[in-house]
Amino acid sequence: MGSGHYFWAIFYFASLCSASLANNAKINFREKEKKVLDQILGAGKYDARIRPSGINGTANLATMVKVNMFLRSISKIDDYKMEYSVQLTFREQWTDERLKFDDIQGRLKYLTLTEANRVWMPDLFFSNEKEGHFHNIIMPNVYIRIFPNGSVLYSIRISLTLACPMNLKLYPLDRQICSLRMASYGWTTNDLVFLWKEGDPVQVVKNLHLPRFTLEKFLTDYCNSKTNTGEYSCLKVDLLFKREFSYYLIQIYIPCCMLVIVSWVSFWLDQGAVPARVSLGVTTLLTMATQTSGINASLPPVSYTKAIDVWTGVCLTFVFGALLEFALVNYASRSGSNKSNMHKENMKKKRRDLEQASLDAASDLLDTDSNATFAMKPLVRHPGDPLALEKRLQCEVHMQAPKRPNCCKTWLSKFPTRQCSRSKRIDVISRITFPLVFALFNLVYWSTYLFREEEDE
Repeated sequence: MGSGHYFWAIFYFASLCSASLANNAKINFREKEKKVLDQILGAGKYDARIRPSGINGTANLATMVKVNMFLRSISKIDDYKMEYSVQLTFREQWTDERLKFDDIQGRLKYLTLTEANRVWMPDLFFSNEKEGHFHNIIMPNVYIRIFPNGSVLYSIRISLTLACPMNLKLYPLDRQICSLRMASYGWTTNDLVFLWKEGDPVQVVKNLHLPRFTLEKFLTDYCNSKTNTGEYSCLKVDLLFKREFSYYLIQIYIPCCMLVIVSWVSFWLDQGAVPARVSLGVTTLLTMATQTSGINASLPPVSYTKAIDVWTGVCLTFVFGALLEFALVNYASRSGSNKSNMHKENMKKKRRDLEQASLDAASDLLDTDSNATFAMKPLVRHPGDPLALEKRLQCEVHMQAPKRPNCCKTWLSKFPTRQCSRSKRIDVISRITFPLVFALFNLVYWSTYLFREEEDE
């Protein structure tokens, strides 16, 4: 009898275990999720218009919303409009105790919704947004997860065009700080507070490439704002961008240097080559002006002077100065020619007068009558003799007192001291002065803007 009882007891226990396993295997968790959603979000059971209670269900405390985001891409940074475009995955997380449910011994990890209007949502907006849109291909890129303890996670992918006020004083050697600001629109800090999620609240996609900038770093901060209607919670992300200088070096600085150097070629051309020197000066001046206007066309009209304005302005001045130098050379050449012609005419006149005086003196010597004899004239000329005066003048011209040598005068002595050589002297001095002054300007320019720290905003 005892062994029979044991047998039936074991058989009964095995039957119960098999039935329990069969019942568990037949549980439809999708059906359970539907029942849970109907239970917590059914009609008359949940009101999405009422904000959740504060910490530990305290009604008079503000609802805490933790925020984090993932920057997927930054498509452009527009200097002219002072804006930038970014695509990000934005996430918010808060606790709503009205949404607690039974997780069936840990088998229901969370419930997923795709309709944001079914639950209460924070009234967050981007305060510096210009344009924005959601992504609906193939399905709306948004979800809401409800966890058993009442925690709610909201995630959405959005694209935004945000305002970015820029200081272009150091352009294109500048750094810009573009912010992303998020704030509550209607709930004050007494009702709603935004907090950054602990531990890496902002994530950036790896290998983020920008055409003309480099993202150096980003900082998170709080920016609560006070108005006459109350104080509102606000979060911000500051993105620090460094402008890539290599593009501007190749496209702006090197071409401008080449134009300035080309304008100096006219210093080595003959002063009589007027068409060549005028064409070279005017062409480089117009090219430099076109380059300057093209640079300013891509930038907003600002009231202060930019670093690129200083560079293009000085380069334009050097090119214009080379053109003015030729005008000065041409004027000096024509003035010297006129004076030289006048000098030649005076010398010819004096020579004719001297020749006439010589002829008169010879006629006096040969003047005889029938009974007269030749009068012997002494070989030594008297002081008033015109021929002696001419010889003395020539000696005074060619025999001058020696002077102490000077290095600069020695270098310039290879050029004649006539009036017509002044124009060539101007060219020679310009060949040295223009490059030296331009090199000095480069030294001051790069030492000023490369090592200058930006002013605190």
